[in-house]
Amino acid sequence: MLSLLTLNIAAAALPRAQALRSWLTAQDADILVLTETSGGPGTRHVLDRYRQAGWHTSHAANLNGDRGTAILTRLPATIRPEITDGITPAGRAVAVTVDSTPAVTVLGIYVPSSDREQAKIGRKREFIRTLLGALDRLDEVDRQHLVLAGDYNVVSRDHQPPYQGFLPFEYDLLDNLATQSLTDAHQHLHPGTTVHSWYGRGGNAYRFDYIHTGQAITPVVLGCDYLQEPRTTKLTDHAAIRLTCDIAVDKRLPVDEELLTDAGTLF
Repeated sequence: MLSLLTLNIAAAALPRAQALRSWLTAQDADILVLTETSGGPGTRHVLDRYRQAGWHTSHAANLNGDRGTAILTRLPATIRPEITDGITPAGRAVAVTVDSTPAVTVLGIYVPSSDREQAKIGRKREFIRTLLGALDRLDEVDRQHLVLAGDYNVVSRDHQPPYQGFLPFEYDLLDNLATQSLTDAHQHLHPGTTVHSWYGRGGNAYRFDYIHTGQAITPVVLGCDYLQEPRTTKLTDHAAIRLTCDIAVDKRLPVDEELLTDAGTLF
């Protein structure tokens, strides 16, 4: 069985990153997709600890201090920069193909947030446009065996509760993923269920984090659940999502579990 977990780590400072790393390790996932990474010591702690423990790590470059995305896996993996080339702003998308049966391509994304400031709207619109272009260019094998995961920073047209203020291109993202034959894994298993992954200061609830699966993956999805613990315990301000699939994993990398569970720091 293959398991994947995605979580927005909210550019964690070092003390929070240490606690996050401990929580992530306890989840026993094969693949971690971490969004809102940074160039600071907290993100470095998480990535360095997993790398030194033997995990394959791929972290998109954080240009000009921007936030990014990382994929960590205890399966042998191949980084796929040709998939993310052209997605802009750079650093917010990373892709790998993991050694499973069948092989699975994971594309992690952190869509820019925006308010009504025109520059932020333009930045978000460009990321979504270039992301959809990258998906259009995927070959059929990658498309069918794709897992797209991360913080999309959009809501669906039928989001509950309904909110004003999202622009048409933001609603269009989820519609366009459906036209790419990518399935919302949680809604596939729990149709009509209302779930939220982020809460504003005023208590407004949003579903911003998602996992979508390609046509070869969707039939073997066993579970897709939102885990509220990292949010409610203030490890971050987002819920995690766990995906489990009936996909054979023949080989895992040798991992030093003690290095991951040790509460000490590398710095």
